[in-house]
Amino acid sequence: MRIIYFSKDYSPHDHRFLAALAETDHEVFYLKLENSARQIEDRPVPSKIQQVLWAGGQNQFRWRDLPRLVFDFKRVVREIKPDLVHAGPIQTCAFIAALSGFHPLLTMSWGFDLMQDVHKNWRMERITRYVLRNSDFFTSDAQVTRDRAVAHGMKPNRTVVFPWGVDLKHFRCTTESRISNVAKRKTQIKNQKPFTLFCNRSWEPRYGVDVLAKAFVKVTQQNPNVNLLLLNGGSQAQLLRNIFMNGGVLDRVQFGGQVSQKDLPRWYHMADLYISPSHVDGSSVSLMEALACGLPALVSDIPANKEWVSDGVNGWLFRDNDPNDLAGKILTVVAQRKRLTEIGRAARKSAEERADWKKNFALLLHAYDETVRLK
Repeated sequence: MRIIYFSKDYSPHDHRFLAALAETDHEVFYLKLENSARQIEDRPVPSKIQQVLWAGGQNQFRWRDLPRLVFDFKRVVREIKPDLVHAGPIQTCAFIAALSGFHPLLTMSWGFDLMQDVHKNWRMERITRYVLRNSDFFTSDAQVTRDRAVAHGMKPNRTVVFPWGVDLKHFRCTTESRISNVAKRKTQIKNQKPFTLFCNRSWEPRYGVDVLAKAFVKVTQQNPNVNLLLLNGGSQAQLLRNIFMNGGVLDRVQFGGQVSQKDLPRWYHMADLYISPSHVDGSSVSLMEALACGLPALVSDIPANKEWVSDGVNGWLFRDNDPNDLAGKILTVVAQRKRLTEIGRAARKSAEERADWKKNFALLLHAYDETVRLK
């Protein structure tokens, strides 16, 4: 099968999709819509994947460029003659593909396009409905986004939920780390050594890291033996530093910057509790990584997170956008640290049952077959 994989940028998620597709018998052509100013994936495009030079992929996407992009996308389709176009997010890449008139089209939601972008204005609402009504098949990583797609015109029998999952061999709770963590926690209980929180969500408004920052200040006012590890970066960098500085806790925060996928498990293993304060999400890959590493998670109670975390079973939930509730839940978990090993085992089990990338990827290949069959 000849496939055009059309995505907004080249992210770690795109690399995973393309690397997995490179191991199949399909002939895959990769188009990206824009070139991010910030390097977000340093691994090259897999050698078996043919990256296509076209009108897009050089700069940031601008709406005034839409006619030119659609025109050139049609040219690419004529030259490649694909059996299938796999495109997303909905309001950009899938919109261009739908405007080109090509079929069969598999539209893939990236979570934020249905949970946030669709609500920006009436134009985005109309674009979303247009794309979904002109899509032959639809896939998303969470039930909540699938339901939103159906509400916006996608036929229910032409959808598949595909949790992207993680590499369970790379993100794992090894015997050595379990022993080390158990010993560490016993020492913490005895000597009250610092309790470490970890968050690697981007510092953008939709991910709520500012909520975590405010909660952390409140936590340290009651328990000064709590530290915070923060990875990544983003537009809220100055805001976060101001919150930490004004709260007098900057010295208790470690900023790790951008971390490679190879090194990322080590950071999960350094922590006692993973926190995701996101306001908008599909099935969060970083949450699945934490679960796979046996790291208990405390996450906002948005619908997608509740598909993965059962409160008090394999993690905990707090009220979205409520730093007071988050701070209270952190202090509760610290007081219950004897349960961390038990919760961590349950977290790993849930990842093994539902977040295995290799098993879940087969659902995407099935969606390809179903999409082409509908042609």
